[in-house]
Amino acid sequence: MSADPERRDLAIVGGGIIGLALAREVLMRRRGLRVTLLEREDDVGRHQTGHNSGVLHAGIYYKPGSLKARLCVDGVRRMGEFCEEHEIAHERCGKVIIATDESEIAGLDELERRGRANGVEGLRRIGRGELAELEPHAVGVAALHSPNTSIVDFGAVAQALAAELRAGGAEVRTGVTVRRLEPTRGGVVVQHSQGELHASRVVVCAGAWSDRLAVAAGAPADPRIVPFRGAYLRLRPEARSLVRGLIYPVPDPRLPFLGVHLTKHIGGDVLLGPTALLVGARDAYRLHRVSLADLWATISWPGTWRMVGRFRATAVNEIHMAISRRAFVAACARYVPELRREDVISGPAGVRAQALARDGTLVDDFVVNELEATVFVRNAPSPAATSSLAIAAHLADRIESKLG
Repeated sequence: MSADPERRDLAIVGGGIIGLALAREVLMRRRGLRVTLLEREDDVGRHQTGHNSGVLHAGIYYKPGSLKARLCVDGVRRMGEFCEEHEIAHERCGKVIIATDESEIAGLDELERRGRANGVEGLRRIGRGELAELEPHAVGVAALHSPNTSIVDFGAVAQALAAELRAGGAEVRTGVTVRRLEPTRGGVVVQHSQGELHASRVVVCAGAWSDRLAVAAGAPADPRIVPFRGAYLRLRPEARSLVRGLIYPVPDPRLPFLGVHLTKHIGGDVLLGPTALLVGARDAYRLHRVSLADLWATISWPGTWRMVGRFRATAVNEIHMAISRRAFVAACARYVPELRREDVISGPAGVRAQALARDGTLVDDFVVNELEATVFVRNAPSPAATSSLAIAAHLADRIESKLG
């Protein structure tokens, strides 16, 4: 440890959209605060921020009263304003959630109840006729229409946030790996690959690696992050007319995943997916990527085996879609029957950092823990990008009185 480390009022670990948004929020509240953001990659937004569906979720799916519900509805409003202010392309293309048969009506009813309880604007139930008007190639017995659901490039949002931070006097340092957080009198010493700094407060927004820093600092081991790879297929340009906006199924209520869907993207692409396959690395953008440390962390966690036992059929189906393009396309063709295997080509992939409890429960809400002068964001999957500006306000409320 050096005798005279750098001193900051706030250090943020992680340059994804939440860490960037938090730095912005703090600086808007208290100009002149000494803020440093540390990101291990060579640029910001390289993981979940830059590898997602690009959907600004309206707040339909989440349990009323949960952090996800409150922060998503607030976050989508804030994000729309941010995009307007920074001239970032976004489009209110709308979403339909389709019940393909009567067995899914109860699930649609619950989504409608949640959406209305969460204050989602414009949400309405539609029948076959209106569904055909909105999405001529989709079929179902009923659907929910969310006209205000939008699409955006979250990578562009991250770049705009980083530019605003630098212009406002914050330090955004890339290529810096944080190795340890050591509580000390008056704050925390952040030990990293280029030295160390002393901060009055530290907030860890490290995504897939958030649990490791938390546990190393003395926080509970539960929950643990396990990586789920989400693979996409891409519609060929000549087949894009099959989709006008966003077409989603009624999801399995036992899981925090939304099922494979068809999503228009701000650049014009239409993607099918994502799948949700448990993989061997927290950065497994390629299916065969394996990290022994990550794999051991997953298989040694008791919750992993309890989860697999509980969702064995789901796991088999995800493996099937990972190895069979025909099965993948067939899952989407349930609600867009004209879709054919020859209409698709390979697409991108992302990795969802999903918190898994020791008892095998897939944690379905945002989780934030506090330990002395450090705050850890322990679970921030979808709709975290949508909610990021509201999550930032929530975190800033927790730390503001203890800064500098």
